[in-house]
Amino acid sequence: MRSFGKLAAAVAAALAVAPVTVLAQEPAPVKIGIITFLSGAAASPFGVPSRNAAEVVIEQLNAGKAPAPYATKGFGGAKIETVIIDENGTSTTQVTEYRNLVQRHNVDVVIGYVSSGNCIAVAPVAEELKKLTNFFDCGTPRIFEDGNYKYVFRTSPTATMDSVGAALYIKDAKPKLKSVAGINQNYAWGQDSWADFSASLKQLVPSVEVKTSQMPKLFAGQYNAEISTLLGAKADVIHSSFFDGDLEALILQAAPRGLFKKSTGILTAGETAMWKLAAQIPDGTVLGARGPFGPYAPKSELNTWFDKEFRDRYTVVPTYPSYQMAQAILGVKAAWEKAQAANGGARPSNEQVAAALENSTFEGPGGTVKMAIGKGHQAVMETVYGMSKVVGGKMTVTNVKRYSAEKVNPPEGIKSADWIAGGFKR
Repeated sequence: MRSFGKLAAAVAAALAVAPVTVLAQEPAPVKIGIITFLSGAAASPFGVPSRNAAEVVIEQLNAGKAPAPYATKGFGGAKIETVIIDENGTSTTQVTEYRNLVQRHNVDVVIGYVSSGNCIAVAPVAEELKKLTNFFDCGTPRIFEDGNYKYVFRTSPTATMDSVGAALYIKDAKPKLKSVAGINQNYAWGQDSWADFSASLKQLVPSVEVKTSQMPKLFAGQYNAEISTLLGAKADVIHSSFFDGDLEALILQAAPRGLFKKSTGILTAGETAMWKLAAQIPDGTVLGARGPFGPYAPKSELNTWFDKEFRDRYTVVPTYPSYQMAQAILGVKAAWEKAQAANGGARPSNEQVAAALENSTFEGPGGTVKMAIGKGHQAVMETVYGMSKVVGGKMTVTNVKRYSAEKVNPPEGIKSADWIAGGFKR
């Protein structure tokens, strides 16, 4: 017993003078709720490419393999985890799913939504729950023109940019333009797109005649009646902001009847279909990518990185929904780390990240993003249009024209419709 007591005392003494190694505690992960279409008509052309972008970008960020200024691991050193939700369903369903993300999954940030209707429904709920929410796509300008939010942002431009840019492009491309027609989806996105485009064109070409405006319901899928009306109208130009499976269905159904050969088509979201349906898109069709994305993205280290990683992972080119999702994640990362630095390195709150994102400027794979309108909550960017041309069986774009952010977006505090009606004054 005495020997055991002496041994215990010796061990205790040794432990008292032994150096103590304290392992640094791993920061708690940042949990992001990602919402996009994983089923339904919008999944293949929009939802899955944006989900894929989220996966590859977050994987690269967690590994610390993104280029500057995003080279730090995760968000400020904290690993990013995701909860991915299918956007398919009614806006009521999406509101319920949003509440589940925040209240059950306890996500730190929400990034999502393709549908403008879903964004309109979710925005006030995000404000109610005080959860930082970044809309990565949904283009209706109504979000920040009709509402005032602290926690809600959109790091992609609105449909106004698409519509004004389209009107500017078609005015130059068709100097003898006499008439125009439209086919757009009958909900916020389609209504706003057509209203802004037709009003912009009237400002630029006052004599232009609007032959017809077709407004089929969202995800209708069949457009033979509308195509017949458009063929009968014989307009010089046909405008469409169709996206998702509706865009593909329109192109496939219009091709055998020669709609876009008889009238120049201007497809503001056409870039998502240009690779898959190259054989059905006539040369000279005007294609937009909702900003400087895809084939219109500027040369930069960020764009080279994103394009390569996406192609290597999925063996297809990233289209503009993929660019928008990447941009949304990187914008929140930049704000998170700015807020963290200002907070002495401690994990920032939703309010601190929101304050850092507000009125910020950051770089994405599509170039410079300025949170310049909507009281600093809505992004503006340049936009780009070009004409389709199939060369050697592959789609290319020609006659590319770029329009600065100031040229195609209203100034702060002015509603899009009022800015257009006033002759684009700044």
